[in-house]
Amino acid sequence: MVTAVVAVLLALSGLHVYWALGGRRGVAVAVPTSPNGAQLFRPSILATLMVACALGLAALLVLAAHGVLRAPVPEVLLIVGERALACVFLLRALGEFRYVGLFRRVRATPFARWDAWLFTPLCLLLGVVVWTLPR
Repeated sequence: MVTAVVAVLLALSGLHVYWALGGRRGVAVAVPTSPNGAQLFRPSILATLMVACALGLAALLVLAAHGVLRAPVPEVLLIVGERALACVFLLRALGEFRYVGLFRRVRATPFARWDAWLFTPLCLLLGVVVWTLPR
């Protein structure tokens, strides 16, 4: 299961690098939009690369927490970090109650449809799996 989580995190990291380098596939539904179709924000190249790095570091954290990589930190910090990572994904799945997550009120945009069938379930799954990975 660790391998699957790491693969998903690295794939998501790679997707963000692709977008930062100018890739367009999937970008139209990657950012929440208002009902009139306007993007709620425009992520900069730097912000997109920072998300890519965060996802890559999350993959390294999972690997280190499960002994695949050696990390120069106490094991308890790896466990706490992994639990924090799970919480981040679970909070993303819950959303902010308007445009993103399980309790979104705006449901008729392309982003909302993708969020309903892919983004939120993936975050929920990652959160639960990361939290329950066996030691």
